[in-house]
Amino acid sequence: MSGKVQKVVQTRSSERVRIAVQKSGRLAEKSLRLLEKCGLEFDSPRDQLLCQCVNFPVELMLVRDDDIPNYVWEGVCELGIVGHNVLRESTLERHREHEQTGNRGDVTNEPKIIETLGFGSCHLALAVPREDVESFDSISWLQGKRIATSYPATLGQHLRDVGVQAEVIHLSGSVEIAPSLGIADAVCDLVSTGATLRSNGLREVETILKSHSVLFKTGAPLVDEKRDIVARLTRRVNGVLQAANAKYIMMNAPRSAVGAICDLMPGMEEPTILELADHKATSAAPKGDDRVAIHAVASETDFWSRMEQLKKIGASSILVVPIEKILL
Repeated sequence: MSGKVQKVVQTRSSERVRIAVQKSGRLAEKSLRLLEKCGLEFDSPRDQLLCQCVNFPVELMLVRDDDIPNYVWEGVCELGIVGHNVLRESTLERHREHEQTGNRGDVTNEPKIIETLGFGSCHLALAVPREDVESFDSISWLQGKRIATSYPATLGQHLRDVGVQAEVIHLSGSVEIAPSLGIADAVCDLVSTGATLRSNGLREVETILKSHSVLFKTGAPLVDEKRDIVARLTRRVNGVLQAANAKYIMMNAPRSAVGAICDLMPGMEEPTILELADHKATSAAPKGDDRVAIHAVASETDFWSRMEQLKKIGASSILVVPIEKILL
């Protein structure tokens, strides 16, 4: 640990839960936005290493993403937000070193993923030069070859799982140029769009890990106060995530169609059924028409086609409203 981090650890509040998040990079802004949607307010979090929340008992530590799992492993932070690829690499590396030396700390406090978050999707893929794509028929093609990667533990584990022996070359960056420099025969790199690989004459041949941002916590026991804070924050995060994938649906429909509508709308288990205001007394309602209002929360899919199907069933005045938060 640096002297700066040691000072932070020594002066931390025992009444607050600390969350490690990326200071800069592709997950930084979205991580802070997620916490803001959970109702957490921070005073200028970008300007300091450690920032306290003004309305909830947590504090942020803004660090490099590669360091986030280590801070949670070591108990410096109780929670972290990072890509699953980074967390898995750290976990495999610790277990591997513990098996080899027994000197890398206690692995019994392995962090646990609490929630899969809705941003930062990517995948770790094997890629070979364009001219080798046709000859690549399976991962056994890599037997005895050199593979450059920034994720040696994850790649090494995958190769062991599939029974392939290859030389893993650890590079901290610019992995995609390794084949053109003659350093490696293939690469294992993190891919979002694939544009970087293509621009360097490489083609993906196999995905070894699908990744996404995750909220995770220490595996060490927490005191009751901190366990309660983690549970409260987890509920808020879960509420934000559920709201992002849900809509509030309102419609009128024949009472006889309620069952068919429930079957059609994913996630709608117990809709609210309301009587319409004396509609039979109006000239607009068909004679003998027994219609009700249906309100429900449904998971978001292809609502245009579903609304068309609802119309065929007999629904009318269909209103789809976004949901900001859900607390179950």
